[in-house]
Amino acid sequence: MDISDILKTIEKKYSPISAECFQALLQVMEVNTYSKGEIIVREGQYASKAYLILQGSARAYYLHNGKDISDWFAFEHEFISSIVSFFDGKPSPHYIEALDNSLIATITKESINQLSNEYHEFERLIRHVVTDTMLKQRQRISSILFHTAEERYRQIELIHPGVNQKVALKHIASYLGITMETLSRVRKNISGN
Repeated sequence: MDISDILKTIEKKYSPISAECFQALLQVMEVNTYSKGEIIVREGQYASKAYLILQGSARAYYLHNGKDISDWFAFEHEFISSIVSFFDGKPSPHYIEALDNSLIATITKESINQLSNEYHEFERLIRHVVTDTMLKQRQRISSILFHTAEERYRQIELIHPGVNQKVALKHIASYLGITMETLSRVRKNISGN
């Protein structure tokens, strides 16, 4: 991926930044490749980094009583991190996994704070990223509390078109808070309409 493409992606999705600020960001950003299924963050790990998906996708999930429960998907041009570890400095309560072969930019909390202090436009960009993340998580919670399984599935398809080609159905079911049987029934009802 071309460096200028990264800048365009960040500006289009979140907020414009100057060329000078972008060059400073490039100096502290590390770009890595992850294979499908590779664990980026492990439960119990101290994780003070944020990850920008340049190509591919990732998910955050918990293991609870032997069950794998997805609670966050991030696709191209979206951020993901272990929020609890990043903001509170506590061990991560969940895992972050690459859902397919992915190219991911990593930036540390220390670098984010440094750039935010030096560049007000970077501070604004981070505020947009955090706000976007909070709104998506809030929308997910409201969906689980107030919408039917079919409405939840339609909503995730609307937000992430083709999600069922990118993410295993068992992960989608756990993200939506429904069983695989319910998801199968919902998908059958939708395809029959």
